[in-house]
Amino acid sequence: MPVRVLLVDDHEVVRRGLRDLLAVEDDIEVVAEAGSVDEALVMAGARRPDVAVVDVRLPDGDGVSLCRRLRDLPEPPRCLVLTAFDDEQALVGAILAGAAGYLLKQVRGQDLVTAVREVAAGRSLLDPVTTARVLERMRREAESGGRDELSALTEQERRVLDLIGEGLTNRQIAARLFLAEKTVKNYVTSVLAKLGMERRTQAAAWVARRRSRDDS
Repeated sequence: MPVRVLLVDDHEVVRRGLRDLLAVEDDIEVVAEAGSVDEALVMAGARRPDVAVVDVRLPDGDGVSLCRRLRDLPEPPRCLVLTAFDDEQALVGAILAGAAGYLLKQVRGQDLVTAVREVAAGRSLLDPVTTARVLERMRREAESGGRDELSALTEQERRVLDLIGEGLTNRQIAARLFLAEKTVKNYVTSVLAKLGMERRTQAAAWVARRRSRDDS
């Protein structure tokens, strides 16, 4: 059976290029495409891909939180994060979210094809250049007494968290950051998941405690 692939990127041209690259391989089949987190979750549930090739930056969330949500499906695909940004924070987040691989979009076409096969076979695959840096970061964090909870959040997620701490609603946060309210809702969901919380009141209290500690 060919490896069933879901492509998740908000740029149609990028998806088309990936599809054309993979379509010529006899053992790989692109079964679905998505341009957002919500669409990807629907497609993954309906088409049951073996591998999801996921962009980090999406219009209604991010690829890291998407990987985490895909893992909760009854038949979860293995996630291969593909991004144009050499973002150490995103890489750490992807690892913590259970992504099986992380590659930069500058990767050669044949290397991407190989990565899809490797991930589908159950092996982990990380770009060697960024892997060394992440291991060094984790070593430093271990020596300093553990990872700061905020290190798993993107810059936008940190802004959302700060505004939650100010007691703002999703609508108010959307107006402040010039985002759609639905986008803010997805950010809030991602922030709570990364911090291991269930309710925004917990996040607000956490922010208050942290600010109090920093001020003392």
